[in-house]
Amino acid sequence: MRAAQYIRIWLAGARYSMVRTMMFRGDFIMWSLVELFWMGVNLGLIGVIYQHTESIAGWGPWDMAILVGTSLLVQRLLMGFFWTNLFEMGRNVRTGTFDFFLAQPGPVLFMVSTRKIDLDGFLNAPIALGVVIYAVNQLGLSPTPLQWVIYAGMILCGLAIHYATLLFFISLVFWIQSAKGVEGGYFALNEFSRLPREALRGIASVVFVYGLPLVVVTNVPAQTLRHGLELHHALWLAGAAALWLSLAVIMFHRGLRRYTSASS
Repeated sequence: MRAAQYIRIWLAGARYSMVRTMMFRGDFIMWSLVELFWMGVNLGLIGVIYQHTESIAGWGPWDMAILVGTSLLVQRLLMGFFWTNLFEMGRNVRTGTFDFFLAQPGPVLFMVSTRKIDLDGFLNAPIALGVVIYAVNQLGLSPTPLQWVIYAGMILCGLAIHYATLLFFISLVFWIQSAKGVEGGYFALNEFSRLPREALRGIASVVFVYGLPLVVVTNVPAQTLRHGLELHHALWLAGAAALWLSLAVIMFHRGLRRYTSASS
């Protein structure tokens, strides 16, 4: 398929999602406010912590606001683009309705990943970015346009890593028939993405920096705004994204070969 065909299919799904969302405006407003409140709690926690300390692993309160804002931005984009699709995949495989995607006019993985969008996730993404910009101004930093472009590229790499790790673990449903614990586990693990890398020691550093690179996803973009581009860190993030995407695609297609459809 050509890129234009992928775009047309995605736009059709996006239109469907927007029409459906407007049919249930109350739910949309409620969940948008819930997510906004949750973001406020995360940011308020910074204020509480820094009432009792001046620095955490060399990070001051506004440095931490950049880090947390970056984490929230990646997470909001993940929620907007992929979250519902991936968790519906787990349910569809268990019930057999995954057959629907096998009959679609496009690659199965693309159709599974992009059928719906969640507008409430997108609605709060600009707020998360605004937190980052405000914190940068409070620190008196002046990132160049190139730094912001690099920051955006790193956010996309971080989004790719989150998507890939979720796809990898959700794809286990082809073998174990249930992925109920993945959602709660993801939120628990994502708490580590709001910590400075320097604060992690021992096993935690190995697991969340080198194994599941959740800390790298947020720390590298935040450090780019604070101190400028460090090429080896940028390459590390891009390499992690490529590696996890490769693993996730392999896991999905191996699982797909095991799927026997609802009629079997």
